[in-house]
Amino acid sequence: MGPVELVVYSDYLCPWCHLAEHRLERLRRELGGALALAWRSFLLRPRPDEARDLERFVRYTQSWLRPAAEPDAPRFQVWESSAGPPSHSVPPHLVAKAAAELGAEAFAAVHARLLRAYFEESRDISREPTLREIWSEAGLPAAEFERCRAPELLQRVADEHREATELGVTGVPAVRVAGTDAFVVGAQPLAVYRRWVERLQGGVLESRA
Repeated sequence: MGPVELVVYSDYLCPWCHLAEHRLERLRRELGGALALAWRSFLLRPRPDEARDLERFVRYTQSWLRPAAEPDAPRFQVWESSAGPPSHSVPPHLVAKAAAELGAEAFAAVHARLLRAYFEESRDISREPTLREIWSEAGLPAAEFERCRAPELLQRVADEHREATELGVTGVPAVRVAGTDAFVVGAQPLAVYRRWVERLQGGVLESRA
């Protein structure tokens, strides 16, 4: 029996995606090879907006205290930096895609660091200097950072976003079982994700009996 594969549409600027990532990764570690996660891009801010107001953005980050109040939440920090706000969603997705080309471990390291940098460390993950720092912190070769400029990666990000919208996804995180069109929106409790995977495992076992 192969692993259950969940496809997760998320955005690095989405606080509820940070919570969902924390829960799903915890479940993946708990279940070992029984669960695989495929992370797909969804763009809450698809186009650059350099005119965003920092003071207003800082007030917005107060809303991060809602997911932070969940008993099993990762750490969130109301914005404390004079940098930002992020101009748009695309740059961190490109860097994550570039890391994935170097292997699953490289992707996992960059993926986690992007979320922590934004929600826990008040770092503007739309800026290239910040993204280069995150790439280095993940232990990846500096020269390989140029992969993120490849046109095919931008196309992949756009294709994944389009895939989600064609499925009817209008918000993230959205999770679906690979090979199906049904999805669940929102950061579900860990117990809900666990029961879902257990039912799917049972279905696979029954279909092979």
